[in-house]
Amino acid sequence: MRKNEFFYSLKLGLGLSLIILAAAPPVLATLGGPSDSIKSDASAFQGARRTVRARRNYTVHQITSAAITIREYVSPEGVVFGVAWNGVLGPDLTKLLGGYAGEYREARRQMPRMHGRRPLRVKTDNIVVEKWGHMRDIHGRAYVPALLPAGVSASEIR
Repeated sequence: MRKNEFFYSLKLGLGLSLIILAAAPPVLATLGGPSDSIKSDASAFQGARRTVRARRNYTVHQITSAAITIREYVSPEGVVFGVAWNGVLGPDLTKLLGGYAGEYREARRQMPRMHGRRPLRVKTDNIVVEKWGHMRDIHGRAYVPALLPAGVSASEIR
């Protein structure tokens, strides 16, 4: 490959990456919040496909966009007890975690820095946030153990 072709390919790849990042919609569902917040997500995703799947003791609402898929786990009482995501980039955790965002930020700030690609697990008294993956294949989940419905394991949030 000639030098000019290489730089053209590099510019094209970077340009496409920026377009995908710019098109990523905000996430509005809040952990611990009422299921009503999910309704606003459909409009925030600007026509993104939305499906609902009923499970044993909870319902999973899935919203898919070009950049990310988010699954919101809702208890029979109508409370979002867990969220999971995967995609080319991660969601804005400040919006996703809602009232738990400050607690997560503080716990994350106190963790020692770890270099390299390692899964991240932040556990506080109230919330668990896990992130893993690599560039363009980001996965994660967050849940409130105290809000898990009876008979539901944290491993079901994926």
